[in-house]
Amino acid sequence: METISDKVLRFYKGLDPPDFLPIEVEVMNPYKVDIAWDYTQKFYKKYFDDSNERVLLLGINPGRFGGGITGIPFTDPLQLENSCDIENQFEKRSELSSTFIYEMIHHLGGPATFYGKFYISAVCPLGFVKNGKNLNYYDIRELMEQWESFFVTKLKEQLSFCKSDQVFSIGQGQNISYLKLLNSKYKLFDKITALPHPRWVMQYKLKRKQAYIEEYSAKLAHHL
Repeated sequence: METISDKVLRFYKGLDPPDFLPIEVEVMNPYKVDIAWDYTQKFYKKYFDDSNERVLLLGINPGRFGGGITGIPFTDPLQLENSCDIENQFEKRSELSSTFIYEMIHHLGGPATFYGKFYISAVCPLGFVKNGKNLNYYDIRELMEQWESFFVTKLKEQLSFCKSDQVFSIGQGQNISYLKLLNSKYKLFDKITALPHPRWVMQYKLKRKQAYIEEYSAKLAHHL
């Protein structure tokens, strides 16, 4: 019987970006990198080796110090090893968003409990870099417009192993606005709920971090 991990890994292995790219913009696709693909397989086989549909959480797109390296959304090499118990050969550099996400995951019972119910992805499952810095999919309107069909196709593919009645946007600004726009056009989800973006919390609201962890917990807990 095909497991969720089989479906997830097939999804990531088949990620081929559109040809269009603005000048100086590069795509990060860790699933084409052997070492990242190895750890991606280990992660999903560890936490998703069953047939239970997950609740979907959607970030923006992978960053160059987290999912852009490991292949696992919001999971930097440090959290992959320390929180997920998957030793790896990456440089152990932490990412702010990953730090917050795993504090939240531990608050909700730890990775095994959390990933048994939730699946984290992104509106764009591939990352972007421009001039050596992270780029969000919505930072360049032409990119967002040219890649729209790719975004929608990949969201639909993930709904083969995620629930469509409720999705959470990791981001309360442009990410949820765009998700709502896509949803109005393509009817992907029944309900979209916004969560504060971890980087925003860690960069601007650090003193209130625990309150935002509690906000995540309040909104996610009834799905556990």
